[in-house]
Amino acid sequence: MNVTVATEDGGADDGQAAFGAAVRLLALREHTRLELQRKLVARGWRNPTLNATLDRLEGEGLLSDYRFAGLLLAQRVRRGYGPLKVRAELAQRGVDAQVVERIFDESDVDWPVCLRDTAARRFGADEGAIDHRERVRRGRQLTQRGFPVSLVRAYLDALARA
Repeated sequence: MNVTVATEDGGADDGQAAFGAAVRLLALREHTRLELQRKLVARGWRNPTLNATLDRLEGEGLLSDYRFAGLLLAQRVRRGYGPLKVRAELAQRGVDAQVVERIFDESDVDWPVCLRDTAARRFGADEGAIDHRERVRRGRQLTQRGFPVSLVRAYLDALARA
């Protein structure tokens, strides 16, 4: 892999080279602005070339934290993760809190259904009541997957009534 190191003067050729490097990274998968910035810094790009490149990518619609957040939310729901885990991961990846709120507000995820589907995949079909030890185990695993305690408790209470 060819790595071009940016020069101090940040000339036009450097801008094009940085843009090309960023586009190649984005061709592999979506990135947040922060992730892409970190990767480009690791490859030797510095300001002002770096910020100009990121601004250009956003201006051309090639880089979008909003799009990244929507894709990550959908992927994590398919994998059985809850809203707390998804929010934490988005924050860790540098997505602005307002973007996260907007994505969650616009999503049509039914979290109780997601929790039940995840539980069915992880624990099998619910047949009858479960003992206290199994209830604690399931509750712990579901909260570790990012589901709120209130949802987990409601699910476990429904199992106890079954």
